[in-house]
Amino acid sequence: MDNGGTLSLFPLHWSKTIHLVRHGQGIHNVEGDKNIKSLLSPEFFDAHLTPLGWQQVDSLHRHVYTSGLIKKVELVITSPLLRTIQTAVGVFGSDDHTDRGDAEPLMVEGAGNSGRSAVSGLNCPPILAVELCREHLGVLPCDKRRSISEYKSLFPAVDFSLIESNDDVLWKADIRESYEELAARGLEFFNWLFTRKEKEIAIVTHRGFLYHTLVAFGNQCHPPVKKGISFANCELRSMIIIDKSISRYDSSTATNYIGYVPPNHAAANEKHKEKGTPNSVHDEKHKE
Repeated sequence: MDNGGTLSLFPLHWSKTIHLVRHGQGIHNVEGDKNIKSLLSPEFFDAHLTPLGWQQVDSLHRHVYTSGLIKKVELVITSPLLRTIQTAVGVFGSDDHTDRGDAEPLMVEGAGNSGRSAVSGLNCPPILAVELCREHLGVLPCDKRRSISEYKSLFPAVDFSLIESNDDVLWKADIRESYEELAARGLEFFNWLFTRKEKEIAIVTHRGFLYHTLVAFGNQCHPPVKKGISFANCELRSMIIIDKSISRYDSSTATNYIGYVPPNHAAANEKHKEKGTPNSVHDEKHKE
């Protein structure tokens, strides 16, 4: 009986649930929306959030906590730029806003011209910075990051261990990454996600990165997802990503169970097969 093509079944370990988030409004967005050439100004170097951007972060933070999403997310991945890290810690950080004991805060007070209190990392998912999900590289100062050592002083509990270079060696003053290169980097990032053990991951990144990566999925991107691939500031969208190339059973992550067969029962079945005599009960059960 055909279900009409409306339903599909895939092994659970082929999939991950991802929550895509664009950062809150940055200082570069305000002028850049008026005149794109203004983004060439060095004053927008590693742009921080505006007061409106922080209001957007607070609003999304409330949604994440009241909806219960905070209890489901196992890992938060952020682009290592100031506006995305500020968004990640503000949205997914603890409501306590202060740490207790010797625990390091996710964000120190006033980090990145924020004028904000310190943000606690208590009882919230770990936050990991990853270069692959950065914005369009090159030329524009707003997309150049500062040193990792400086970030670590501002965001002590954020994990920067996957970033190899302290300084920004990916951003070039005279070379802008092509759209094709950006899309390829985005697909590399999504493939990398399947090397992670976490099944539900939030990703805080950028409009350009999201747009060109989702376009690159082509017909593998479901129409409702493809229809709205331009993200507003601090917009969150949840979806499932499936890797159909996974062909082997991974017992370390899957919940499948083959069932228990007593050793004597299994031996009896093998004996019947050797003699060429059917085990009628066993055979009939497998036909059902």
